[in-house]
Amino acid sequence: MLTTENLTKRFAGNVAVDNLSLTVAPGELFALLGPNGAGKTTTINCLLGFIPPDSGRALIDGLDVVTQPLETKRRLAYIPEQVNLYGYFSGVENLAYFSELAGHHYANAELRRFLAESGLQKEAHDRRVSGYSKGMRQKVGIAIALAKQAKALLLDEPTSGLDPSASHEFSQLLRQLRERGVAILMATHDLFRAKEDATRVGIMRHGKLAHTLTAAELSHTGLEKLYLETMRA
Repeated sequence: MLTTENLTKRFAGNVAVDNLSLTVAPGELFALLGPNGAGKTTTINCLLGFIPPDSGRALIDGLDVVTQPLETKRRLAYIPEQVNLYGYFSGVENLAYFSELAGHHYANAELRRFLAESGLQKEAHDRRVSGYSKGMRQKVGIAIALAKQAKALLLDEPTSGLDPSASHEFSQLLRQLRERGVAILMATHDLFRAKEDATRVGIMRHGKLAHTLTAAELSHTGLEKLYLETMRA
């Protein structure tokens, strides 16, 4: 569902992503770990079509992001570190707007059902988003993914700034999306959540995947130790 083939991106002569090849299958959560500047966000931005690669390809459901940008965006949902919503709109109004942008028109009751499935409390549906916490904004982001019928979800530092309860709740939502067959690629610094939630974890360094581990391997691997050793190498 999500694929990079020999993906390379440079900025002012510096290599941000270096010949990167990875795949994320339906129902899988692939967590990308690495320090700032490792290439995690650049990889996601290439998959989103925000920036073109210098060489290689980014594919969504087999479609090239560069040559078929509209088709690939219809299959995607994106939740950045700070979810960008319209503050003067309510949660349900934001969901209606972004759903219609994606070509989906829902009755009010259906929009509220998506918000409820995403864990947003009923009393918050009609409140202005400007008063939402980060966790509440993320739930609207999940609802948008559901309403768009997204096949793939890209996440950039989604648990940054969340308290443990909100982080756990967000983790549960991601598991529900995986059960629906959504392919998830998550860039994160959160080693605990990566180990708890991911089906595979990749450790990036200097734009390359230094290590890739499956969930089975993670169960008996000192992930923090491996991460620190990779950063020192």
